[in-house]
Amino acid sequence: MNLRDLRYLLALADHRHFGRAAEASHVSQPTLSTQIRKLEDELGVALVERAPRKVMLTEAGAEIAQRARNVIAEVEQMREIARRAHDPESGTLRLGLFPTLGPYLLPHVVGPLRARYPKLELLLVEEKTEALIARLREGRIDAAVLALPVDDEGLEHAVLFDEPFVLAVPEKHPLATPRGRKRAALSLDTLQHEHLLLLEDGHCLREQALDVCHLAGASEKDGFRATSLETLRQMVAAGVGMTLLPVLAVKPPVPPQPNLRLLPFAAPAPKRRIALFWRKSSARAAFLRGFADVLARLPAELLRLEARE
Repeated sequence: MNLRDLRYLLALADHRHFGRAAEASHVSQPTLSTQIRKLEDELGVALVERAPRKVMLTEAGAEIAQRARNVIAEVEQMREIARRAHDPESGTLRLGLFPTLGPYLLPHVVGPLRARYPKLELLLVEEKTEALIARLREGRIDAAVLALPVDDEGLEHAVLFDEPFVLAVPEKHPLATPRGRKRAALSLDTLQHEHLLLLEDGHCLREQALDVCHLAGASEKDGFRATSLETLRQMVAAGVGMTLLPVLAVKPPVPPQPNLRLLPFAAPAPKRRIALFWRKSSARAAFLRGFADVLARLPAELLRLEARE
């Protein structure tokens, strides 16, 4: 048994298809299939149920695959310890971000990160929160930027910043004001009895928005759930309804949306708390604390919206 064959098994567990697993492993399909059969012969147990259109792991195969993840994660930690001893700020960092934050945060932090860590290769993984937590536990990524709370005793975190929400309404909504005119910040009570457009299940922003709705006495608009933040933005601009947007999602380089008004809340504004998470067992814990410090240095103006257009 060797690490290469365990990696082939994990690729098959992830992709459930010999062709896609082989492609991900950068080998031919016959090579991967042969090595899986050799691994089965060595262990004396079937690891895979083979069907024409899909592949499933047997009960033993699923348990062995999980243990293989742990083994490979430990091996990666050993390699990381060696790399860190040579140069703590070089090598590769696999960083996870969730979709309603990643595209809007990265333009503001990639430059400072490159300046601070010029020898670091940053590999970015964008997934929903639950998928990122699973990847982090399994050692498939090194750290993840997530919204609190995260309930996992095996993870450690450093708080980065609080990101306020703003209310997005159509241009002709009664709450909107003509462009260029001052307006007062909204009270959360303004949302009472309103119906907001929200994201589909699985997005942490949906849960955060629902929390705000419950506090304000608002509810979700029936019959619509968006697949992305950009869909929400377009639906509001089209006059379908209103929604909550995180403030980074309305800051440059994101262009202004025609036919849409952004309204800030009075303090204390509804917000989400963003943190960097890593495994408590990570060999890079000390480095990641410093990495978190760089991520946390966002200019204050990025995290607020003035009470004017």
